[in-house]
Amino acid sequence: MRYPVVLLIGTTLSLSACAVGPEYRAPVTASLGVPDAYTTRQGAALDDTALADWWRSFNDPVLDGLIQQAISNNLDIAQGVARLDQANEALRQAGASYVPSVSASGSGGRNFRQGTSGAILDSNGNVVGNSSGGGSSNQYSGSLRASWEIDLFGRIGRTVEASRADLEASGYSLASVRTSIIAETVRNYISARLAQERLKIAREQLATAQDNLDIARWRVEAGLVSSLDQEQARAQLAQQTAAIPQIETGLANALNRIAVLTGQAPGEATRALETPAPVPTAPTDIATGIPADTLRQRPDVRQAERALAAATARIGVAESALYPQLSISGNVGTSALSLGSLGDIITGSLFGNLAQLIFDGGATASRVRAQEAAARGAFSAYKSTVLVALEDVENALVADRNARQRVTQLLIAYDAASNSAILARSQYQAGLTDFQTLLTAEQSLLSARDGLATARADQVQAVAQLYSALGGGWQTTNAPTPGTQTPNAPNGLPE
Repeated sequence: MRYPVVLLIGTTLSLSACAVGPEYRAPVTASLGVPDAYTTRQGAALDDTALADWWRSFNDPVLDGLIQQAISNNLDIAQGVARLDQANEALRQAGASYVPSVSASGSGGRNFRQGTSGAILDSNGNVVGNSSGGGSSNQYSGSLRASWEIDLFGRIGRTVEASRADLEASGYSLASVRTSIIAETVRNYISARLAQERLKIAREQLATAQDNLDIARWRVEAGLVSSLDQEQARAQLAQQTAAIPQIETGLANALNRIAVLTGQAPGEATRALETPAPVPTAPTDIATGIPADTLRQRPDVRQAERALAAATARIGVAESALYPQLSISGNVGTSALSLGSLGDIITGSLFGNLAQLIFDGGATASRVRAQEAAARGAFSAYKSTVLVALEDVENALVADRNARQRVTQLLIAYDAASNSAILARSQYQAGLTDFQTLLTAEQSLLSARDGLATARADQVQAVAQLYSALGGGWQTTNAPTPGTQTPNAPNGLPE
């Protein structure tokens, strides 16, 4: 009986490579609608090293420190790490099905029973001694049980393949969270520095408005103008004062958000950032590469591709249920009345079980079709992610171009408004013009200064948006690499 069983095992192992279901191949760029170049700019080849730490191009040590805190302490990233660990354990569990499952049991006890004739019986009714007053005996047993499913049509292999793709997708999900956290930290830092710049402008303009009111009051008291000038100056001062709390609110919101992004409670965590500092300067030339680079650099795109791979592998898992399933089980046991004789007699059995689905009302076939539909949906999600990524890059390129143009024009506007305000003030003090002209010039200067500061910050934000759209910020993480082979044995599993 031993030789047919050995022959059966050898035959089934040779057939275990016959995995059912489609073999996954990553879609080519043509099927995803990826163009050859961006419409807005023809960029040079991407520098992966510069892209990985793109925020360092702003040359702001404070920002660099905040990014490192966010990477180390952000709780969304911590959740992503936990999900990655879960996926890794799921892969280990799937791979464990390659090897037999073995369990052991043992028991020991004391049996006693008094028969009517004085015979001592064990728990099974067997005579183990004689005594008119009763008797007892020891009994010990031990056994090993093993079961093993032969992966005849690749159910286990496809499950491992799907779990490995899930693990890789979780790694890219973590990378995507990291890029988002970095980008959000940069955005809020720029917003905070812009708010500080706007506060500086507003307070300087507030001092000018106070001077205007003093001049208007003096001229009214001297009888040179009517009280209309004084009331207009009061209105200007009040409006300028009212604008400051709104800017301070924006600053507080940005600082509080930075604290949370770095895994800390708002308040003391960002106290050092309350000291005003200028908005970082954006680099002027950014290599964007070609759209095909987006598929390589964007972690969300790679995550979607791995999700498609997992969905494709699960078609094979579902389809394997339509084919025979072979399992082998056996046990070895021994029992004795004393520990010394345990093992004198050993019994065992070995069984092979072949099961084939005959009829289930079409439920299994329906599950195969459902998984095929899931794979089609995963492909659509993958293509959508690719197109959204390309959209993000195009939008960021437009924002960067237009922000630079706005800065150029607002520099001209600021220069003109500054000259106009100086002339209007000197003419009003000399009595050569009315207060309304001075008021209009001062408001134009405030608008030009504030607009220029905002445009410069928008330019930096556009650069940050572009780097994020290109997929920068995760390349130094240990995300799993797609395309690894599905293991054929337990030693192919990751450590």
